[in-house]
Amino acid sequence: MQWSEISIEKVDVSAYTIPTDAPEGDGTLRWDSTTLIVCELRAADQVGLGYTYGSRPTAAVADHLAEKCLLHQPAFDIPRLHASMLAQIRNDGNRGIASMAVSALDIALWDLKAKLLKSSMIDLLGATESSAAAYGSGGFTTYSNEKLASQLSGWIVDGLKIVKMKIGAEPSADLERVRTARKAIGPSADLFVDANGAFNPRQAIAFAQKLEKLGVTWFEEPVSSDDLSGLRRVRDRAPGAMQVAAGEYGYASLYFRRMLEAEAVDVIQLDATRCRGFTGFLAGAAIAASFGCPISAHCAPSLHMHAGCAVQRFLHVEYFHDHVRIEKMLFDGFIAPAQGRLKPDRSRPGLGLQFKHRDAERFLAWRKK
Repeated sequence: MQWSEISIEKVDVSAYTIPTDAPEGDGTLRWDSTTLIVCELRAADQVGLGYTYGSRPTAAVADHLAEKCLLHQPAFDIPRLHASMLAQIRNDGNRGIASMAVSALDIALWDLKAKLLKSSMIDLLGATESSAAAYGSGGFTTYSNEKLASQLSGWIVDGLKIVKMKIGAEPSADLERVRTARKAIGPSADLFVDANGAFNPRQAIAFAQKLEKLGVTWFEEPVSSDDLSGLRRVRDRAPGAMQVAAGEYGYASLYFRRMLEAEAVDVIQLDATRCRGFTGFLAGAAIAASFGCPISAHCAPSLHMHAGCAVQRFLHVEYFHDHVRIEKMLFDGFIAPAQGRLKPDRSRPGLGLQFKHRDAERFLAWRKK
């Protein structure tokens, strides 16, 4: 059989809502659960796995797109199938839920291709590095100072060299929380903060000056990512050693181009579970490269370790508490960092992951009847 004759025979899409292990919040939102949307594409006795994190409607959109654009189509034609999905969502809007549905399906297509070729994902994409640095991410605004210190110091004990915490919900308490974090992790570890757009530019600039004294080297979304002029103002006035980062809400390549043309960030964040899968991630990385801008991957570490190893000027993967807990719980083949780095297993085909259907069933939130 020729590669071009292998077609997608079956599609399975489902959503699982997993309660958090404690109340969580950031500068602008609180939540008590995380929903995982899983897409599986079957062809020639192989199953391609893709996923995103969103809400239940994302699963319904992904199921519709898969049936309309992927079922019975050649499994290797990823560029054509990707374009077909984008055309299908034109009238629905190509951001948000629609883009996240495309993302999960695109990742499943890449995983399927790698498995059909008996290749690891990192080898299929082509590696620039064999591993990627990881940073611990959590430190939610809902945590007590004691819990904050315990989580962040635990990552340092585990070998991570960078940790990130949330700020912005109660600015009057944030400096003390940051002091608590710095004391917990010691003077040599890097400390990042993420405001999730909670401040206006004037507030963010004033706060950045105070954060510098506590050794903070990364200020993520100090203002809304949609406020490019505000981000630029913060970047221009932030301490020289502090990087301003944003981009996690980018769903299309044009978003990243506009952010970089505005000189709004020092580091751009790409999220393959939102920016249309690995196809979109690679496109975003190419745009970043054309501007000479470094890249950091947002969340979903089991996916991004592969993509991060395949692009230039890649800094690190966000080892996000919620996603780490879910991926460890529900995926065989989960890999934890060693000495602060995530290293894909090149002996395993595709992403090296298998979804634990039986373990996940108790969390089932949507599946087409």
